[in-house]
Amino acid sequence: MDNKSFFIYLLIMAGSTYLIRAIPFGAMRKKIENKFIRSFLYYIPYTVLSAMTFPAALYATGNIYAAASGLFVAILLAIKGKGLTIVAVAACVTVFVVEIIMTYLI
Repeated sequence: MDNKSFFIYLLIMAGSTYLIRAIPFGAMRKKIENKFIRSFLYYIPYTVLSAMTFPAALYATGNIYAAASGLFVAILLAIKGKGLTIVAVAACVTVFVVEIIMTYLI
């Protein structure tokens, strides 16, 4: 790819990314009063983050069963209110142990 094409693509991408963020900001002049729209907009970041993270968590390892067990442990500990460090370490240890067990079983 030559420099001219690269900078054209870069400008188009930057412009489209800017417009996606700038148009709602410029269109909404006053505070949103509708309770449904406010609650919808409140949960958008969590939904997008979940949609991007969940598939990656299942395919992060070579073994889908180990990944699913680690995800299950992470969700369980998060629901119980444990801290991020505890959740992450427990999920990693679970994946490691399940992969070792699966290696000896197969």
